[in-house]
Amino acid sequence: MSTVSLKELVKVYGREIAVRGIDLEIPDKALTVFVGPSGCGKSTTLRMIAGLESISHGELRLDGRLINDVPSRDRGVAMVFQSYALYPHMTVRQNLEFSLKLAKLPAEEIELRVARAIGVLELGPYLDRKPSQLSGGQRQRVAMGRAICREPQVFLFDEPLSNLDAKLRNQMRVEIKRLQRRLQVTTIYVTHDQIEAMTLADIIVVMRDGIIEQTGSPLDVFENPENRFVAGFIGSPQMNFFDGVVGLSEGRAYFENRHLRLPIMSTRFGDVVTGGERVVAGFRPEDIVPEGHGVDPSHGIELISKVDFAEMLGNETLLFSSVGDTEFISRMQQPRLVEPDETLAFRFNVERMHLFDAETGRSMRTAANKPTEGGIHGFEGKPNGSGDYRVASDRGDERPRGGNSTLPR
Repeated sequence: MSTVSLKELVKVYGREIAVRGIDLEIPDKALTVFVGPSGCGKSTTLRMIAGLESISHGELRLDGRLINDVPSRDRGVAMVFQSYALYPHMTVRQNLEFSLKLAKLPAEEIELRVARAIGVLELGPYLDRKPSQLSGGQRQRVAMGRAICREPQVFLFDEPLSNLDAKLRNQMRVEIKRLQRRLQVTTIYVTHDQIEAMTLADIIVVMRDGIIEQTGSPLDVFENPENRFVAGFIGSPQMNFFDGVVGLSEGRAYFENRHLRLPIMSTRFGDVVTGGERVVAGFRPEDIVPEGHGVDPSHGIELISKVDFAEMLGNETLLFSSVGDTEFISRMQQPRLVEPDETLAFRFNVERMHLFDAETGRSMRTAANKPTEGGIHGFEGKPNGSGDYRVASDRGDERPRGGNSTLPR
């Protein structure tokens, strides 16, 4: 069993706070992905776990054992770096054996571990080659093999695919997922690429400015973003946002601005909206359906708009249009050629609309439905499909952004 526990973990460089008191429990055998923009603290957190950075404050535990001051070599972790960090003058076999020889393991044990890594990663044909004679993907597999040879309790990956081309990155992503499932080792993976995070992770940890914005399974985070930042960061293309206010009419609540009037469904938002409140509506590209090119939503509101330009992707087309001064992207299924400045009818699926508080950025749907927080389980409280709309009397409680920061921003 290899669980990792972070309690009020802080990293300070001079007067700069890189990690702001994060709390996280990483379960045994899970593949946990830290994702966020550059400078959010994800790699710094990984390096503290690895023992490559000192911990300014807080506790780091592996299987309940405090390891704040334990040297990196004695922590039971193995790290795969973005730059591969292979010894250029050594062959593949020598790279795999090197750390084991430093640890003065018996020759039989070294041979056994190296043979296992070679078999798992299919490195047999490359054993006598040096790193300069390998492709980028082969070098990355050697780096992973070196980590496997150490038989760690926890694997750490620091943006290992960043230097690879798109096709090889896709192949290596599958290999890493398959490898982790086969070895059943707790794995922590850092990336800035949300597609990598969504496809690899059992648990996603979304970070910004040194704090954790949201933790959950990929589906949890995608379907139930806790704030506007997470909603915009997770998903490709990103979610479309429209500024507006809550309007009331005949006992119903609506999202309104100069160009849109969309019903707010009580089955999705409960009683958290108030008349006159400034909000931001969010729609993912697949929830704005070009007429005749996708599943027609049962609660759809039509908008006529001119297409500024289109991106043909083969199996689908992304259409770039606008409403007023706000650009939006829609996803056209079963695509056809779209002429420049062609006018199309789009249907906004209000059953999939997100609402965010304009000031705090917090999701109003999260407040209404209270999904499981910080876990990896499914969303509770699903719409009942009645399609009615209800006016709310007041707002639900809100947590401060991040919910786990112990230091001031």
